[in-house]
Amino acid sequence: MIETADPRDARPKAWVLTDGKAGDVNPALGVVEALGCEVEFRRVAPRPPWVWFLPRGPIDPREAPERAGSPIAPPWPDLVVACGRRAIAYARVVKARAGARTFVLVLRDPRTVRHGADLLWVAAHDRRRGPDVLVTPTGPHRVSAARLAEARRSPPAWLDRLPVPRVAVLLGGGPGLEGLAPRLAALAPEAGSFLVTPSRRSDPAVLEAVRRAVAGRPSLVWDGSEPNPYFDFLAHADAIVVTGDSFNMVGEALATGRPVLVHQPTGLSRKLERFLAGLRDAGLIRPFEGRLEDYTYAPVDSTVTVAREVARRMAEADRGGDGVSESRPVRLTSGAADVTLPPSEKR
Repeated sequence: MIETADPRDARPKAWVLTDGKAGDVNPALGVVEALGCEVEFRRVAPRPPWVWFLPRGPIDPREAPERAGSPIAPPWPDLVVACGRRAIAYARVVKARAGARTFVLVLRDPRTVRHGADLLWVAAHDRRRGPDVLVTPTGPHRVSAARLAEARRSPPAWLDRLPVPRVAVLLGGGPGLEGLAPRLAALAPEAGSFLVTPSRRSDPAVLEAVRRAVAGRPSLVWDGSEPNPYFDFLAHADAIVVTGDSFNMVGEALATGRPVLVHQPTGLSRKLERFLAGLRDAGLIRPFEGRLEDYTYAPVDSTVTVAREVARRMAEADRGGDGVSESRPVRLTSGAADVTLPPSEKR
C-alpha cells in the first residue's frame, strides 16, 4: 500500500469514477487501495443522446458538477481514477474545473486526445505511447500480495475438504467457451479438487457443463452468494485455469505466482490475442490442454507499478508549486485498505 508521508495527516481523498461495471471498478479501486486513499465511488449514468457520443462528446448536462446529485460535484478530491468509456468525459470536466488540485489517472486507452488525464495507463498490447502514458504487461487489480498473504494465514473452513492439487477455474463470459468443459474432464483424474468461480457474464449452460466436468472430484462452485471466495480461491490454488476472454482475470491470476493455464476461446479479438501472445512469449502463461503444467515465475502485480508512478508524479506536482496541497506526498509501504463495494460493483 502507499500512504501519506506523515501519519498525522488525513489520507488523500480519491474518487473511483466509472459507470459501475465491476470490470472497470476493480482496476481503479486496486490503484486507490494501493495508494492508501480514502475512497469514494462516483458512478456516472449518462442518458441518450449524450452517451452515444462518449468519450469524445460532452457529458450529460443533468450530471454537470453544479447540478444536484451530480456524480462529479465538488469538493474536488486529491485523485480521480477513471476507467471505462463513459467515465472519460467526466474525468475531463473534473480536470478542467479542479485544475492542479486534482490528479487524474485514466485507465486504458481513452481513444481520444481530449481525456483530461495527468497520466494514462495502458497494457502492453495497446498501441498508445507517450510521455504521460504508463505501459505494463497486465492491468491493475485488487489481488495484492498483502491480501493473498492474509488469505493464506487465515484459511477458510472449507479448505480442509478440498485435497491438493487444488485447481481454481476462473470462468469468463465470452463466446467460444464450449471447449473448456471437456478439457476440465480430462484434467479431473490429475486434480485433487476444483475451485470454480464464474463471473456475472458467464453463460449458465457453460457453467453447468463445467460443473458436470468437475463433479467426479471434490469441488466448490461459487453460487453467487456472499462472501465471494475469489481471493481465497486464488490464494489457495496450486494451479489456475482461466478463460482468455477476460483481461482482468488473467492478470489477477498472475499475481499469485502459481501456474496459469489459459483456455483460449474461439473468436477472440486481435487485442486479446496480442495480450495472451505477449504473456506466453514471456513465459508467464501456458495454454490449457487438459493437464497440469509445472513451471515457475515471479508474481506479476502491475498495480504496484501504477501506484508508484502516480505517487511519484503527485509528489513532483507538490514540489513544483502549482497549487496542489503539500499534505499529499505519498510513499510505498505494505498492507491493503478494507473497502466495502456497493452491491452493483461487486465481481
